[in-house]
Amino acid sequence: MLPGEEITTNRHLSPKNVHVSVAVASSEKKPTRILIAAHHAIYRDGLRALLQKESCFQVVGDAPDGEAAVLLATDMRPDVMLLDMLISKRNGIDVLQEVRRAELPVRVLALTADTGKNDALQALNFGARGVILNSSPGAMLFEAIRKVMAGEYWISPESVASLVERLKSPSPRKNIQNSRFGLTPRELEIVIAVVSGYSNPEIAEKLALSVQTVKHHLTHVFDKVGVYNRVELALFAVNHRLVENDV
Repeated sequence: MLPGEEITTNRHLSPKNVHVSVAVASSEKKPTRILIAAHHAIYRDGLRALLQKESCFQVVGDAPDGEAAVLLATDMRPDVMLLDMLISKRNGIDVLQEVRRAELPVRVLALTADTGKNDALQALNFGARGVILNSSPGAMLFEAIRKVMAGEYWISPESVASLVERLKSPSPRKNIQNSRFGLTPRELEIVIAVVSGYSNPEIAEKLALSVQTVKHHLTHVFDKVGVYNRVELALFAVNHRLVENDV
């Protein structure tokens, strides 16, 4: 058998229909080990076939329900779990809570039909490292996996605005003047544009700036508020109420 050649076996754990892949170690860079957790077998099989086209990914198992997902995550210790939020038995939030309680090192990427629904926000609140639509193209899924493996959060760009809308609440503001975190008026304009879902070129056009200047401002904003990417900035801005007209 050649180094790195994969052997796929159906090892029956409790519950049934749990599939586990075992791979021989190779001298090359280790692939990202992925666990698929989704109710429908056709969906799981489709994800497995898609991911196995990329040599940097290795599907180590798939689970048909929440109970199996927790068992396999505990047993296999995958790098990433692709978790259908509508999975049966224990739903996606229950699985996230179990993963957190067990302090498993797996990074969970939540799969949902609509990132505007409450379950997407709850997934982030309960420890998911990202949320991606079921209808997203394969290339976007690959990018999301790579981002969460790099320690970042992932939300598909077109979904940022709908997610942050869900975070807005009518709670009273406190200490408005001290809540700007040293941001300049221009930087606040850029923050508001990011929350609204504008890309860097769109922000540049909107504010009559160059794209490079927008990137420069964003770098300063990230440093000032202590975030690492646009998604974290959008969530931070809404939570700290930086996007209201009277700021």
